[in-house]
Amino acid sequence: MRSAILFLFFSFNVSATPLSEFFNQSDEFLRKWVMGGDVDYTGVKKNFAQIESLYQQIGRMDLSGASETEKKAFYINAYNLIVIYQVAKYYPLKSPMNRSGFFDQVDHTVAGKKITLNELEIKELVLTYDDPRIHFALACAAKSCPPLASFAYVPSKLDEQLADRTQKSVNDDEFIRVQSGKNQVAVSKIFDWYKKDFTQNGQTITEFLNKYRQNPIPSSYQLTYYEYDWSLNDM
Repeated sequence: MRSAILFLFFSFNVSATPLSEFFNQSDEFLRKWVMGGDVDYTGVKKNFAQIESLYQQIGRMDLSGASETEKKAFYINAYNLIVIYQVAKYYPLKSPMNRSGFFDQVDHTVAGKKITLNELEIKELVLTYDDPRIHFALACAAKSCPPLASFAYVPSKLDEQLADRTQKSVNDDEFIRVQSGKNQVAVSKIFDWYKKDFTQNGQTITEFLNKYRQNPIPSSYQLTYYEYDWSLNDM
């Protein structure tokens, strides 16, 4: 009887990857294949077993005993890694939009649940945590997305990491295009698509940006949106 219990115990631990190990492996993978927000998809494709292993871990993960911070970090990493997995699977691609249903039709197993990338983003992250900084941590494999971090998000540093990625994005002159001569600022369509996330409690988008900007944008500046570039964030 005791041997049977031990067998079941070790079988469970072989099949289930601890969250800490997943975070470590994700961090190692991202540091190896991501640079300056771009991904070496050629290298990932040649070493596909690495991203496939992480993809399988995402599906098997047991979050029943995880804290909310651990879940939040897990889902952010899961989103970014699934995007890389799906691009690498069909690489070469010029854009994720070249694959029909890339974000809203293809189901992936995430912690035992079948879910699309859009559902993962909205249901598990945006609606659950009500944290607009998440939008600067998720990278959708396109040039106009906030740059993909070359590290994994981890529970012990999550708040600091999210604040840092938000600050980097809103101070990037390509992401937030201040045109002083025209008294206007052109921002990513992300601020249009998810406007309600950035205008909570009556604040304006400009007021949200100024919380993180080194050089505040005058409130009198007109806000416009530039065209989204869906070209692949390839090296």
